[in-house]
Amino acid sequence: MLQTRIRFALLGATALSAVVLSACGSGNASEAVSATPVSTVGILSVSMTDAPACGFDAVNVTVTKLRVHRSEGAAEGDAGWTDITLNPAKKINLLDLHNGVLEALGQTALEAGRYTQLRLVLDSNAGGSANTVVPSAGRAEQPLETPSSVQSGIKLTGNFDVSAGQKTDVVLDFDACKSVVTRGRGRYALRPVVKVVPAAMNGISGYVSTALLGRSVQVSAQQDGQIVTSTTPHPGTGEFRLARLAPGNYDVVITANDSAASVVAGVPVASSTSTTVLSTSASPILLAPGNTGSIGGTVTLSPASGEAAYVSAKQTFAAGPTVTIRYQGADLASGAYAIANLPVAAAQFATYSSALPLVFGAGSAAPGGKYHVEAAATGYATKSVEEVDIGTANRSNLHFALTR
Repeated sequence: MLQTRIRFALLGATALSAVVLSACGSGNASEAVSATPVSTVGILSVSMTDAPACGFDAVNVTVTKLRVHRSEGAAEGDAGWTDITLNPAKKINLLDLHNGVLEALGQTALEAGRYTQLRLVLDSNAGGSANTVVPSAGRAEQPLETPSSVQSGIKLTGNFDVSAGQKTDVVLDFDACKSVVTRGRGRYALRPVVKVVPAAMNGISGYVSTALLGRSVQVSAQQDGQIVTSTTPHPGTGEFRLARLAPGNYDVVITANDSAASVVAGVPVASSTSTTVLSTSASPILLAPGNTGSIGGTVTLSPASGEAAYVSAKQTFAAGPTVTIRYQGADLASGAYAIANLPVAAAQFATYSSALPLVFGAGSAAPGGKYHVEAAATGYATKSVEEVDIGTANRSNLHFALTR
């Protein structure tokens, strides 16, 4: 079931002008709102952003409509929906939307009040060209098998308020990495994973050395070993931005092929408008070179379902955090997974300090090449294996059986 339950963020407002009467929308609901006195009308504006995808040069989705309703339980055919219809539909390469970049989807006038449901409607992909992926390594563009339930909209349930005479900005973060899963025999399926993030541009920024570029660099912000958001550096400058984070402390993990990982613990994000800098272009972060290995096997679900399973390779630092180094989705048909490019050398570690450059040391992670491996799927009990050692040989027989 394509349902992502999240809490909408109420974001900063700006003054309205005559846009209230000309805001985009469709259907009787929008027409009725346009006739409503301005003193009772606000504006909802929706944009999209993305975290980077795993193993793809492009992930394309075609957005046809957004729908908003006051009731969390409203069904597709119920009265009271207000639509933002994209005409023509907009085909978006999600991989263009990292480092905080936004793609505007549209806006509509709404009566002031609380709204508790928003649906993102994608093209059904009947022709095979609306939702596609371009796998890395020079492979041809492939269609994304798109579930029929996408036609009624990816249901995002939560609360946000539209105030009279103000604009509310909603940003949809489409996780391309988790939204694309393999289906055997070179096929790919779309399993949308979408969350709502603040529109205000805050977060964590920095630079990695340009010597690392072209080696699949990934930068993620994590809490308690769970990835909150991730990005890839700018391909020319090495600049990265982990944008739109809730205030709090984060652990930042940087990985690249043929390199040891680097971890910065306890990075603070003070407010919804502040940005914490980890490095500068003059003193970028350079990962230590090192060999890599892999962990693979299968994940089976009992009872079987269409849920996607994910396997994470984690490490824990003494008196420090647990972080995810890499993760991979299991094939929907066979359950097979393979986490490649796992560092064998010990991660480099630094505790955040405002005094730059940061000083990295060998840290106190598990000995190089040892991982805590965890398999999880929505609705199933998570299972894990401790001390999986790839220091001398890869592991290709690590199997998980998940039950409800």
